[in-house]
Amino acid sequence: MDSEPVRIGQVGVGHWGQNLLRNFATLPKAQMVRVCDHSQRALDRVEAQYRGGLATTRRFEDLLRDDSLDAIVIATEAEHHYRMAAAALASGKHVFVEKPMTQTTEEAAHLVALSGDHGRHLMVGHLLLYHPAFLHVESLIRRGELGDIYYLYSARVNLGIIRKRENAFDSLGPHDVSVALAFLDQAPVAVVANGQAYLQQSIEDVVFAMVYFENGQMAHMHTSWLDPNKVRKVTVVGSRKMAVIDDGASTEKVRIYDKGVGIGSIPYRGFGESMTVRSGDIHIPKISMQEPLRAECVHFLESVQSGSRPRTDARNGLAVIRVLEAIRLSLRQKGRYVEIGT
Repeated sequence: MDSEPVRIGQVGVGHWGQNLLRNFATLPKAQMVRVCDHSQRALDRVEAQYRGGLATTRRFEDLLRDDSLDAIVIATEAEHHYRMAAAALASGKHVFVEKPMTQTTEEAAHLVALSGDHGRHLMVGHLLLYHPAFLHVESLIRRGELGDIYYLYSARVNLGIIRKRENAFDSLGPHDVSVALAFLDQAPVAVVANGQAYLQQSIEDVVFAMVYFENGQMAHMHTSWLDPNKVRKVTVVGSRKMAVIDDGASTEKVRIYDKGVGIGSIPYRGFGESMTVRSGDIHIPKISMQEPLRAECVHFLESVQSGSRPRTDARNGLAVIRVLEAIRLSLRQKGRYVEIGT
């Protein structure tokens, strides 16, 4: 017997929220019931687009008091995520919250506790962990095809969208932090971050962050909304092979390079003689693409219906927030080495 559709209320239907609404409203496992936004113009747009098929409100409390709802989707400004997610969990609802889950580690830890105490799922929108190209590379890493992973680096830059309440790393960086944690599968131990605020005082437009991991791996992340090019790229360097994910490419989003450096075991006269550079073929795998956001929404619905733990649950959100908080501290202290708490 098929499960009943998950009845959903959503708060926030702005720039990104309308994409979540579009997916949940068209998925057979979901029933979008009620939409909330502080902007009447946004609600008018929803009513026109869905022809009055959704109830709308400007009061978040209406979603909390609606006992018919199974889950609440939160796609507001980041500063509201913690308060709304905590209230939704306390009201007995499952929660999907956009990244970043919260603004502090303390808030994130509280949501982990609330999720457990109320027996409700909290899933964070770490979108790239549902992206077919990133999933393909992750599977190569898990199978050992890239060898030992030495380091990775990412660039997530563009001209705009310029935020007024969060810096470029808080806006863009959670994606790459979540990928680094998944790919390296080691505990991050420290960060160093530098950035500059050119357009608005005390809000960095460009950030360069280095995350150090317990077994010596590194992840370097460049984020900016003040750049002439739109780049969405991650490079993973392993002992056997290297992989590049270019999410900005229309096709051929993943390239696998059979390149590396071998260390000889026979006696040698000089350091250079012990190293051999290998440069082999470039492999472009065929990857069946689907919209990552749709896959993410389906995963949330399946978790609610089956009771299985979401991949990007509250604990995953907490792990990302710990790194973000350390990076903010390093930025404030002009690039100081900051250890990450546990």
